[in-house]
Amino acid sequence: MNAYYRLMRLDKPIGIYLLLWPTLWALFLAADGFPDVKNLLIFIVGTILMRSAGCVINDYADRKIDKLVERTQQRPITSGEVLPKSALVLFFVMMLLAFVLVLLTNILTIQLAIIAGALATLYPFTKRWTHLPQFVLGVAFAMSVPMVFAATNGFVPMSAWWLFLATIIWTVIYDTMYAMADREEDLKIGVKSTAILFAKYDRFIIAILQILLLLTLIQVSKAFNLDIFYDISLAIVAVLMIFHQKLIKNREKNACFQAFLHNNFIGMAIFIGIASSVTL
Repeated sequence: MNAYYRLMRLDKPIGIYLLLWPTLWALFLAADGFPDVKNLLIFIVGTILMRSAGCVINDYADRKIDKLVERTQQRPITSGEVLPKSALVLFFVMMLLAFVLVLLTNILTIQLAIIAGALATLYPFTKRWTHLPQFVLGVAFAMSVPMVFAATNGFVPMSAWWLFLATIIWTVIYDTMYAMADREEDLKIGVKSTAILFAKYDRFIIAILQILLLLTLIQVSKAFNLDIFYDISLAIVAVLMIFHQKLIKNREKNACFQAFLHNNFIGMAIFIGIASSVTL
């Protein structure tokens, strides 16, 4: 059972947090206050299931590549602890459970969930044919935003798409930092990423994306009439971004990975700002 636990990355919950924060942003904004308990539970459990399923299909897709990367050589499928067929069964079971949860909402949410599921399944394979798998991941993660608004209000307002865009930009930022840690090995084995695409301009482009994220988050404030609490959270986010730039300054592998992990605090700061604005 320990091998399956690790296969779903439940021992490394950072992915759950990074997917959960935009979901929580949307839940509180869509409800304009504390969200319905039913929707809260559906989307929290759904987030855990979808992230775990995503890790399983990722490791299935990368089972041969992972043998060539030191950091991933001991993953359960690559090491032989879990059979590829067993991993696929686990993936489909979790996807089915997530879909059952969505059936408790409405037709529009179900339709959006099908798109989200397709993107989550496609993402691990995109690194073979495009340098923008981080963008695909961003869209997959961002699908939680329209799903939440659809489940809460029965439709997706135009204002929600600012949050959707912010989630995509943020995901590209932190997953590029993650890819920077693996860049040298990815180049050797032919795996593509934004870190490879951006090359020596990686820090500069990340900085541009960070500015775009802040500008998009300001538009979120205007769209939802958020108050001073949210403004304070954005100031904190800006400071965190500067700190992340310092971490990746020398492109040192462990520092880049730490910058990736530290993005959890950006998600948390934004959530506190939103929740405070709509509930206090």
